[in-house]
Amino acid sequence: MSNVPFVIERTYNAPVAKVWKAITDKDQMKQWYFDLSAFEARPGFRFSFPGQGHKGEQYIHHCEVREAIPNKKLSYSWAYEHYEGSSVVTFELFEEGSQTRLRLTHEGLETFPKHPDFAPESFAAGWTELIGKNLKTFVEGA
Repeated sequence: MSNVPFVIERTYNAPVAKVWKAITDKDQMKQWYFDLSAFEARPGFRFSFPGQGHKGEQYIHHCEVREAIPNKKLSYSWAYEHYEGSSVVTFELFEEGSQTRLRLTHEGLETFPKHPDFAPESFAAGWTELIGKNLKTFVEGA
């Protein structure tokens, strides 16, 4: 696997502040992302959440916020309980008139074990669903 990060960009018909709230407010996050018991957009904040693999396997994600610049950038580490590897997810927001362009970068995927649930295609499918569909529907529909 190469060290090329996964990057996806989408533009939403929603203001930056609304998209920022959707990616940083735990009550909004659970509507399009994962069900987080707690989340704070401040460096050093640690959070965990369950996620599901292709065949129903449960994975516990462990994350720590690394950077939070309101309405601009959110970055956190992303690792799995009982598995080697550590990656970083970064959301960058760009105001484009009344719209917001979001660029998500997930780097460090090559550090995870060779397993179908940790394959680049798996992350691509997951983020495309979350960023390309779920978040778009959430911020444009509410």
